[in-house]
Parts: sequence; structure tokens; C-alpha cells
Amino acid sequence: MKINFKVVLPLLVAVPCLVLGQEKDVSVKNPSDTVKKETPGPPVKIKPYEEVVTDEAVSSPGLFTVHKVKEKYFFELPDTIMNREILAVTRFVKTPGAATFYGGELANQQTVYWEKGPDNNVFLRASILVVQSKDSTQAITRAVKASSLDPIVASFDISAFSKSKNGVVIDVTDFFKGDNQVVSLTPYQKKAIKITNIAADKSYISGIRSFPINTEVHSVKTFTVTPTTGPYRPTEKPIVAGMETGFITMELNTSFLLLPKTPMQRRYFDKRVGYFADELTRFGDEQQSVKPVSHIVRWRLEPKDEDIEKFKKGELVEPKKPIVYYIDPATPKKWRKYLIAGVNDWQVAFEQAGFKNAIYAKEWPENDTTMSMEDARYSVIRYLASPVSNAYGPNVHDPRSGEILESHIGWYHNIMKILRNWYMVQAGAIDKRARKMEFDDELMGSLIRFVSSHEVGHTLGLRHNMGSSSQTPVEKLRDKSWVEANGHTVSIMDYARFNYVAQPEDSIGPKGIYPRIGEYDKWAIEWGYGHVRAKDYDEERKLLFGMTTKRLADNPKLWFGGEGSLQDPRSQSEDLGDNSMKASEYGIRNLKRVMANLEEWTREEGDTYDNFNELYGEVTTQYQRYIYHVMKNIGGVYFTNKSSMEPGDQVEIVERSKQKEAVDFLIKQVFVTPDWLISEDVLGKLNEWPVKKISSLQEAALRCLSPGMLLMIIESAERSSDPYTLTEYLNDVTEGIWSELDTKESITLYRRNLQKMYITSLSAIIKPETKPATPGAMFTIIEPTTVNSDVQSIVRHLLHNLKRRIEKKASKTKDELTRYHLEDVTLRITNVLKDK
Repeated sequence: MKINFKVVLPLLVAVPCLVLGQEKDVSVKNPSDTVKKETPGPPVKIKPYEEVVTDEAVSSPGLFTVHKVKEKYFFELPDTIMNREILAVTRFVKTPGAATFYGGELANQQTVYWEKGPDNNVFLRASILVVQSKDSTQAITRAVKASSLDPIVASFDISAFSKSKNGVVIDVTDFFKGDNQVVSLTPYQKKAIKITNIAADKSYISGIRSFPINTEVHSVKTFTVTPTTGPYRPTEKPIVAGMETGFITMELNTSFLLLPKTPMQRRYFDKRVGYFADELTRFGDEQQSVKPVSHIVRWRLEPKDEDIEKFKKGELVEPKKPIVYYIDPATPKKWRKYLIAGVNDWQVAFEQAGFKNAIYAKEWPENDTTMSMEDARYSVIRYLASPVSNAYGPNVHDPRSGEILESHIGWYHNIMKILRNWYMVQAGAIDKRARKMEFDDELMGSLIRFVSSHEVGHTLGLRHNMGSSSQTPVEKLRDKSWVEANGHTVSIMDYARFNYVAQPEDSIGPKGIYPRIGEYDKWAIEWGYGHVRAKDYDEERKLLFGMTTKRLADNPKLWFGGEGSLQDPRSQSEDLGDNSMKASEYGIRNLKRVMANLEEWTREEGDTYDNFNELYGEVTTQYQRYIYHVMKNIGGVYFTNKSSMEPGDQVEIVERSKQKEAVDFLIKQVFVTPDWLISEDVLGKLNEWPVKKISSLQEAALRCLSPGMLLMIIESAERSSDPYTLTEYLNDVTEGIWSELDTKESITLYRRNLQKMYITSLSAIIKPETKPATPGAMFTIIEPTTVNSDVQSIVRHLLHNLKRRIEKKASKTKDELTRYHLEDVTLRITNVLKDK
């Protein structure tokens, strides 16, 4: 999913500059004494209505009555619209070829309002909601207003008064032909695609239509392009048309959508339930400290007036206004029913919140000329002709209340490629349908359906819940009757793709392989959309908080694990089950089966082993995921958001036994050379060097010796009642990597490389080096320092002992390359242990 970031700029404080020299008069003067006054121009002449809106006018009544007179466009604004907040949503309609943005996607979003100015003009202001007073009657409201002035983004002369004298007419032609940021691209977007100024002679308004609560402005804008020379940053990509011609043209549509005069009641955000939320600072006279206040984003679902009492009694009722998604007519017909099914799957969750038929999808009425997909009143699954393998589910909402008003899900055509690759690699061992490069429509449609449900979940306000997969015991994933009845994960909002734990002998069918709407999803919708009998936001907050505490105590499976950013092994993407080591071992068993058949499954007429190499890359990527899942257990912590009234701690250390189990997995599955990835059958068809491939995989696993990891193990051990100490941990890893020192075995090429990488990793602990940032890199990983910690002491002692063992082995080995290798690493350790 794509994420839009709101950037809050720091307050700029003016600091007086101290000037040394001759003493000067610093008394405050009237600016008019020193600034030359400009000669005022002639006053704006307001014409009679008939001279502006002539008989030639083509008018469209609505939110703003729009008049087109020849090549000019006028808005007629009634006085009742002044100071009413309006959402301005700008979307791309058509974009240049090879751009990374597509028709139907969001370009900009602002909340604006009209205001009468002092000189026969009208201002357009942008509403920037970051602070608020609790109650407009409180004294602090004055201070809040004084520190939250909204910017004026445009000014219009009044061309005429309305016939009724209860409104004004303004000329908006130049405003929409031009490049005002609130109805165009942001500076960040322009920088990314290297565009600068608008080409006025190549830009125009192609049409404006008005409806009762919205006005739609369609424009064509052409921009000049900054010449591109040399390399560019990953976030900046020039467009082909601009590189070849110096110009790019795009079509935009801005929807002005009137927001409710009285905002929907907000619902308090609770970090124990995974909703997107807006945050602002609220001030009140009674406060002793200021705290940010957050509310979730959600659709306005209300029972019909005649059904209110039924709803309060717990009977299922239909909402006044259901959530409706339309399917873009650009969608290939055979996939439409699966996208629709993915939307309709959420009906069962809304039933738990008290609503039936609350959400559904249908095809776009192609012959209805009164409807436009760019119209902000309609939610659409937009089908994008893109090589990107992805989909995302955003929403457009009222910033005052979090009320979701519409959503355009972005569905990239090439998502089917990644679905095929995932399914072949993760489920090919247990589902015969996955063993070819082009899936049958029924299988691909089922995969489309699950992604559709996931993205719709985001548009309902739900965040990822990367912890939900950890609530299923690993062995239940192999229990046919259980997993087919319950699903492999309690939330479709996790990144838990397909049941890679199930083995062929388990005979598990599709119901136990695909993700689906689960127990957590139903709870989250009930929490966000269910009825709470409260008089206001603050009372509802208290009631919801208590209800959530009780529900989570009764059913721990409803735990929200967040986005997976903390060092909690339960909260990871692409994983399954409550034990990463067991799940990953089963996963590797299936990967071996896939590798044994990969040539046959990827064979196609006209293919020159490109398919084989692509899917081989997917296999190694999946294998690497298993490694990362396991590594997160080492030095890990369980973090559970809790109420201060609940028993138990929020932070617990991962059990010693589990950490040792993780190390044992790395030794057996990674540090012992994974020969199954580089069999003779594979090497002859591979477009990459096997030694390099294995080394890269093992090097990634050696992140277990990074400074950050070692410091974390010390921290965890210090807080644990049954600690896995850093000394014990390093001894376990060392014995696994240097096991040949106690045997007569020769050391193979792959193991020699691994052992050298081990020395390099520990060398960085003793003698850390600061590496310069890579030019053009988006970020650089900065490891914490171990200089003043026990880490260096323990590692230094370890290397002293290891050196003696290596020297002993070198004196006895008869294998030439083994001896050379051991002499080399002995010298390396010696150099590391020397003082600088």
C-alpha cells in the first residue's frame, strides 16, 4: 500500500541580528515612513450580473453554479457557502507513458473554504487543522485562533453580484488554467519527475460540471521539464516524454466536495486496535498538560431512522448509506467478479457491528453519462496498466472527524505476476494447480479475491496487523479440518500469504491455504463501526476503552501486533504460526520439493530459462524470509500494548529456549551449506554464480553478529529471569560455524567463505569503521557503538580462544586449501587483536 506522509514544518523564530559598529536609532517606526507606497490601481469595477453572465452563458447549477461564457469560466458562490469547509480532491485522469503514477490515482488533497475579502474580492483559504480548543466558549479558544491562521491560497475579484444579491460571481479561468498548488501537483511530486513551470499556452480547462454537493473541474496541464544529466536518485525518475521533448502533459480532475456542516462524531483511537488515525493538539482551560488527541478514520454508517430502535436492540439493519465500490470498466471482464467478491467478503464483519448489506461492489455503469470515476462521490477499484506488481487501498476523509468520504483502490495489472510467483513457491508443493507458469482463471481469480479483500480493509480504516498470524499454533496449520474451518490467520490484514507450513501428506484444500476475513477483522469492524451509547466523544472514549480491555482479556487472539517495526518475533510480515523455527523448517521442506520440480513447472515454449531463473530468485527470497523470521527471536522482546489497569507487563523477554532454538536453526539450515539450492541440475540453468549466491545468503544471516544484535542480547539477558547470555550465544554460533575444528574434516569452499565472513563481522566489533554514505542512497544503516560495553570484552576473549583452536587444527590438517585458509584467518585475528 502506498502511504502519504503529512510533513509538519518547524516553527521559524526570528532572531534579531547584532550589528557591531556605529550606534543607530533603533526606535520602532511606522513602516509607511520607510517603505515607498505603491500607487493604488483603479478600484475593481463590479459589473451588472447580465454583463458577466450573458445570454451566451452555458450554466451548470450545483455546489457552485458554473457559467461558461465563451472561453471563460465563472463560479457563482452563494453567501451560504462562505466559510463552509470543502474538500478539494485532485486526481490524475491521464498521465504520460512510463510514468510511475496513473489515471485515477490521487495527486493532491486539501480542505479549503471561501471567504469574502476586504476589497470587493473573495479569498480561497486552505484549512490546516493541527490544533483545536475543546470548547469554543473557553478562554483559551482566543489563543488557539491566534496561533492557527489559515493561509490564503488564492484571491479573486468579484465580477458581479448574483441576481438575488445573495452571492457573488468570480472568474476562475486563470486559476484553473494555472498551477496553484492546492489544485495541482505538490512540490515534492514535481521534483520527483523533474518538472518546473507550467506552459500556459499549452494548458487549458477542458470542462467544469457542477452537482448538488460537488463541483468537478477537468483540466489539461503541460509542464516544462528540467534537463536530466547523469544519475538520479531512486525517488526521482524523469519521464520519457519529458526527456525527449522538454514537456509533459497530463490531465487532472479536481473535485470540490462540500463537507457536512456538523462533522460526524469522532471515535477515539486506541492503539490496541489497528486503525489509521488523525492526530491534533487539543487545548482546554482545565488542562494541566497538553496531550495530542487522535481519532480513527471510518465511514459514516448509521441505521435508517425507522430502524434505530432495532439497531439498539442488536438486530441487524441496513445502513442509510451503504459503502459502495464500483469496478473500473478498464478491468478485464473475467476478473471483475473476483474483485467484487473481495469487497462483499467484508459483509460478514459488518454484521458483527450490527449492519447487513453494509458494503458491496458492482460494475461501473458505462452508459451513464451523468457519472464520472473522477467524481469524489464515488469509490472505485481503478485498474492501472502498470508493470508494477502491487495494489494499494487509500481513502479520502474529512480531517475534522475522520469520516471517510471515498476511496480509489489502485490495482496494478501486473499484480498477477507476483501472485503467481508467491503461490507457486509457497503452495506448489501442496496444490497441483500451482505447477505451471499460467494459472487457470479460477485459481488466479481466487488469489485476486484475497488481495481485493485486503486492500478494501485498508479503505475501511484498518492498518496492517502483522501480529495476527502468530496467534495460530504451527501444528494447527497442518490440521486439515481445523485450518479449513478457521483459516491459517485470524486477520486478512496481516501479510500472511499462503499456508507454506502444510505438507503434501496433510491433503489441505484451498480453504486452508488462502487468507480470509478472520476473527480479528470482525472484532476490529465491530469496534470501529458498532454502536456505543454515549453522549459525546469523551464519554464514548471511556466506554470503548473499558470494552476493549475486557474483550482482549477474554480473547487474546484479538491482539493487534502493529506493522512489525518492533523487535517482537510475533509481529512479522510474510510469516505464519506461533513458532518461527518450526514454521520455517516446514517451509524449507516444501521449498526443497519446489526446487526438485522447478524446471518442469517453469517450462514454456519459447522460454530460454528466464522463467526458471525468475522463480529460482523467488525461492531464495522465500528462504531468506524464513531466516529473518527466525533471527527476530534472538534477543527479542514481546511487546503488548496494555491498559495500566490490566495485570502483567507490556514488555517480556523471548524465552531462552526459543532463542537457542533460533540459533540451532541458523546453524543447521543456513550455516551448514544449503546444497539443495545449488544442485548439479540447478547450476547448469542458473544465470548467477552459486558461490556468490550462497555467500550473500549466509552474509545476511550473519547480521546475527551485528553490534545492534549483540547489544540487544546483553539487554535481554540482563532483564530475563532465565537469561541467554551473550557469552553462551556467541559460543553457540561459533561452534556451529567452526565445527570442523574438532574433527578431521576438510573445510569446503562455502564454509571457508562463511568463516572469513564471521571474522570480518567480529572484526567490526573490535575495530568499528565509519563507512561513507553511498551517493544517491535513500538511507544508511547506522549501527550502535559497542566501544563502552561488554560486547568488545567478550568478543576479544572469544577471538583469543578461537585463534588457539585454529592454530591447533592448522598444524594437523593435510588438506592444502584448508591449511591455507586457517593460516589466513589466524593472521586476520592477530591483526584485529592488535592495538591500533
